[in-house]
Amino acid sequence: MNAPLRFNEALLIAGRAFQPFQCVAWSAQDGAGELSLTVIDRTSTRLVGRTQLSSSIYSDPECLARVLKQSREALSQQGYDLDPWDMPE
Repeated sequence: MNAPLRFNEALLIAGRAFQPFQCVAWSAQDGAGELSLTVIDRTSTRLVGRTQLSSSIYSDPECLARVLKQSREALSQQGYDLDPWDMPE
């Protein structure tokens, strides 16, 4: 996957990267183009992780993959067990 990603594509990829947890993603209406990701448990009661991605990161498949893998690793180090995941091609 070398073509720039659209916002909705990045949302779908991020959502799959953190399963079995739920990834809630949104963009602020201020026009800054940042994507905010919040990972919560399936009961929506506990925050697992949170990050913000600039459009230059989430639109670049390689950058997005790197950031998502780093976030997954950080969650794993905190004791969270994530499903296997690879960046789609």
